[in-house]
Amino acid sequence: MNKKTLDDNYYMRMAIRLAGKGIGKTNPNPMVGAVIVKDGKIIGRGYHKRCGDYHAEINAINNVKGSNSIIKGSTFYITLEPCSHYGRTPPCVDTLIKKGLKRVVVGTSDPNPEVNGKGIKTLRSKGIKVDVGILGSECRQLNEHYFKFIKTGIPYITVKYAQTLDGRIATKTGDSQWISSEASRKYVHVLRSINDGIMVGAGTVTADNPQLTVRHVNGKNPLRIIVDSKLCIPIKSSVLTDGNPYQTVIATTSNAPSRKTAAIKKLGVEVLVVQKERNGKVSFSSLLKELGKREIMSVLVEGGSGMITALLKVNLVDKMIIPISPRILGKGLEAIGDLNINKIKDAIKFSSFKTMKKGNDIIFEGTILKKI
Repeated sequence: MNKKTLDDNYYMRMAIRLAGKGIGKTNPNPMVGAVIVKDGKIIGRGYHKRCGDYHAEINAINNVKGSNSIIKGSTFYITLEPCSHYGRTPPCVDTLIKKGLKRVVVGTSDPNPEVNGKGIKTLRSKGIKVDVGILGSECRQLNEHYFKFIKTGIPYITVKYAQTLDGRIATKTGDSQWISSEASRKYVHVLRSINDGIMVGAGTVTADNPQLTVRHVNGKNPLRIIVDSKLCIPIKSSVLTDGNPYQTVIATTSNAPSRKTAAIKKLGVEVLVVQKERNGKVSFSSLLKELGKREIMSVLVEGGSGMITALLKVNLVDKMIIPISPRILGKGLEAIGDLNINKIKDAIKFSSFKTMKKGNDIIFEGTILKKI
């Protein structure tokens, strides 16, 4: 590996770390980091801090000390292709061209149809050297939520559940608090803070009465999405009565009783009627399309077993995060029901995975290999 490649990797990794500072704050925009280098020295750095704010390129330029003329002839490292269209902010490509850059190094192109190579093409048309794909895999992984959302129009779905070593999420009597360690539960709150929505079924709300908020870490609360095909959750559930009605959506079907619908709406909570499957259950495909229209880019699914099984059956899960506790329960509730898989070769597989330790638990985090 030559020195130029080593330098490119070094500065792009720095840009990736900068981009990560925007996690959970930029949606529905991507996380982006930028570093400006001239004569082997970093003269500016920046990242996209929040949706509607300056993009990473502009923040990096504004970070340059002294006259901006120093930027002329420099190399600009950016994790994602610069935009070339007017959106919530003006196009960044125009600014980069005006600064007289010698070279732009892009981690990955932007799949957004309004960008999708146009920014790179425009820079090259002005005589600026552009190299694309430096640490491209890492840059795409950084924005896996954004890439899925832009390409499909539906949210990136992460399923999370805690289980024992023998694969139980509750005892045979239904007791589940707490299978995971305190450190694992804190990590779950981190996951909540970086997803736009959190989704559970009516059974989970009825059995556990969860708050579904971020409490153990600093971060924003996700939109609470309760899937309740017959609108049967208790009217006194925390998600309905904790004083944050705008933060909850109940997804149901035409089977919902009108009186219960009216009572929930009176609390200020939205009741979203979506298409139903033949079995009368909420159609997850229809629900995710509706959430996509609302720019919900990512959803964390926390149960229960029926919902997790249904989502896996229709190939809608992108990632699974499973804290595994070193306990054995024997007979109890399984996390995943029948998937109609009869041969090992047909098992759900992962394109990549990693493990980490939180307290006494081992956390498995894997990206599902999509069936074609």
